Amino acid sequence: MMTALLILHGFVAVALMGAITHQALAVCASSDARAPSFFRRFRAVPAAAFANAVIALYLLSALLGAIAYLSFKTDIQPFLERNRHWHALGFFDLKEDFIAIGLGILPAYWLCWRQSLPDHGGQARVALTVILAFIVWWSFLAGHVINNIRGFES
Repeated sequence: MMTALLILHGFVAVALMGAITHQALAVCASSDARAPSFFRRFRAVPAAAFANAVIALYLLSALLGAIAYLSFKTDIQPFLERNRHWHALGFFDLKEDFIAIGLGILPAYWLCWRQSLPDHGGQARVALTVILAFIVWWSFLAGHVINNIRGFES
């Protein structure tokens, strides 16, 4: 059961990572990029189209992670502590904190992206999107490292 939950959590996390990365690259790309440019293609898709998907996927991923968290605390964390994987546990603790911060900024992120005026809140959009992208990538990598450590040493 827990394995299926973690696989589902991983699928949702990958979808979230794709959506937020695409949106972050689109808002950070220069509007005067050359026509055949890689970043010009990101700007062709409206970045606002990803906002609701990012919010839904972030909330779903956080919920699935919260459900799996009890198993982590009771089964995996003691194993990692016994084997002195302090750095990995520290990265995972930061992951927990970052996810909570991300949950806190989701309402501001939603407000910035629901505005139809392109000039209104442009810097806030960029900042919040980049912060959420960082949180998502950090969380994915920290979770992946913890999963790999447990898999390699069990």
